[in-house]
Amino acid sequence: MLEIFKQIWPMIFICSVILVILRIAFLIKNHQKFVFYKEVFMFVFIIYMMCLFHVVTFQDIDSFGNTGFNFIPFKEMLRYKIGSRLFFKNVVGNLLMFVPFGFFTSYILRKIKLRWVFFITLIVSVTIELTQAQIGRVFDIDDVILNLLGGCIGYYIFSFIYRIKPE
Repeated sequence: MLEIFKQIWPMIFICSVILVILRIAFLIKNHQKFVFYKEVFMFVFIIYMMCLFHVVTFQDIDSFGNTGFNFIPFKEMLRYKIGSRLFFKNVVGNLLMFVPFGFFTSYILRKIKLRWVFFITLIVSVTIELTQAQIGRVFDIDDVILNLLGGCIGYYIFSFIYRIKPE
């Protein structure tokens, strides 16, 4: 994640300045209350989305033209030795990459059922995979499965925290 941040910090910085200025102007113009933790939370979500966009569109583009579709579940996951670098990059990475998505989605939509987070994560994940297939990467059903699992874990983390300390 640190490597990604090093690559995209200029975009994050410029977008952040613009976003903060527009948000403050919006709050002032509409006489809305500034709630620091909510503003920071939404700001972190936007930074997360920019990093996610970078990872799914600008990393590992296959210059050899090996694009295509893998519709066989667990084919890629089982290809890697558990604990290997590629296992962590592909399997654990795809899983962890969507935990924040499930968490943020649950926070933004509040008190929603798991099925909604599942459905939203499914749409986003399939959209990402279809886009990747068009830009020189592979559509991989395993990525969709891992992203869904990550989104659901994010939902459960939010639900646990919300039960302990509801807003």
